[in-house]
Amino acid sequence: MVATSGLALPRAAAPCPARTRAGLRPGFLRFVPPVALPPQQLRCCASTVDDGVVSAEASKPRHPRVVGMGSKLVGCGSAIPALSISNDNLSKIVETSDEWIAARTGIRNRRVLSGDETLRGLSIQAAQRALEMAQVKAEDVDLVLLCTSTPDDLFGGAAQVLTEVGCTNAFGFDITAACSGFIVGLITATRFIKGGGLRNVLVVGADALSKFVDWTDRGTCILFGDAAGAVLVQACNAAEDGLLGFCVKSDGNGQKHLNAVTSNDESILSNTNGVPGFPPKKATYSCIQMNGKEVFRFAVRCVPQSIEKALEEAGLPASSIDWLLLHQANQRIIDAAASRLDIPSDKVISNLANYGNTSAASIPLALDEAVRSGKVKTGDIIAASGFGAGLTWGSAIVKWG
Repeated sequence: MVATSGLALPRAAAPCPARTRAGLRPGFLRFVPPVALPPQQLRCCASTVDDGVVSAEASKPRHPRVVGMGSKLVGCGSAIPALSISNDNLSKIVETSDEWIAARTGIRNRRVLSGDETLRGLSIQAAQRALEMAQVKAEDVDLVLLCTSTPDDLFGGAAQVLTEVGCTNAFGFDITAACSGFIVGLITATRFIKGGGLRNVLVVGADALSKFVDWTDRGTCILFGDAAGAVLVQACNAAEDGLLGFCVKSDGNGQKHLNAVTSNDESILSNTNGVPGFPPKKATYSCIQMNGKEVFRFAVRCVPQSIEKALEEAGLPASSIDWLLLHQANQRIIDAAASRLDIPSDKVISNLANYGNTSAASIPLALDEAVRSGKVKTGDIIAASGFGAGLTWGSAIVKWG
C-alpha cells in the first residue's frame, strides 16, 4: 500500500496472591535423577529431527538440575528496523501533526519493518547481542521464551529463533500476553530456573504491530512501532536472587477496550455438498481496536498498584527504586505512574519518543539502551511493569547484574 504522499505503508496482516521469599519448602528441593529408558525409546530425545539411531548418551542432562536457585539478569540486547517513520510522515497520510501527536503521547518517531526484514530476524539479532553481553555460549542456553503477539508464523517462532541463534540444547516456546508479554516471560524464566533447575534462559520480547494497524486511523496508527529486545536470565545462589518481588494480574472484562480479534472471510469452497455451515470461513485478524481513554484510565490506576504489590513482596519501599521502567505506551501514563509512586523524573527510563509503543519489545529495548549507555549499573534496582491487551498487567522488582 502506498499513500498519496508516496510513503510506503506496511502490509496489513491478516490483587496478587501473597508469597513468601523463602521459596519452595525444603522437602521439594531434592533432585531426582532421570529414569533411564531402554535405547529403543530414546528416539524422541535427539537434538535434531532425522532417521538416525539415538544413543543413550544423548538423553542425559548436560548438567545436574538443581532446584531452588535464584535468578539474575546478566545480559541484554535489542534490534530495530531500518525504516523510521516520523510524525511529519504520518501527517501526510492522516489528519494529524507532530505537535498533536507529541503532546498527547510523547512519541516523535517509530520504526517499522520494511523490505526483507522480519520479526524473527530482529529477535535473532537481539538474542545474539544479549548472549554476547552475558558471555554465554548459545549451546549453553536451556530455554528460549519468545514473547510476542505477532509472530511470523501463527504456530510460533521460538523454535526458529533458537535454531538460528545456535541454541542447540534449548527448548523454546512462545508467550502471548501483548504488551505485558516480556514481564510474563521474565517471571516465567525465573520459575523454570527455581523449579526446573535450568541454568540459562533467554527471554525475547518482540512485536511488529505495524502489520495490524489501520494506517487511516489517526487514533492508533500514531502509536505503534516494531522492535525486539532480549535478556539472558541466569541461575545463581538463592541468596543473590535478582527477582525481588513480582505481581501479575488479568481481567478479561477489559478485552473490549483493546483487541485485534479474528474475523471471517467468505467460505473457502463454493460447493458444500449440502452440509450447512461447512467448511468454516477463512479467518483473518482485524486491525487493532482501542478505546484510548479507557486504556489510559486502566493503566494509571493498575500499574502503580501492581508495582506497590511487588514492592510489598520484596519488602522494599518505593524510595529504594533506582529506576522506573514501564512499558513504553504513552508518556502521560509513565509520568502519572511515577508521580503516584513519588519517583522523580530523573529516575524514569523512557525512549518512547524514538520508537513508539513496541509492545512486548518496549521494556527490554529501553533496558538495553539504558545499560549500554551506562545509565543502569550493576546492583541497580529496577521496578519494571507491563500492561496491555487482555487486559493483562504485571510488575517485577529486579536487580540488574
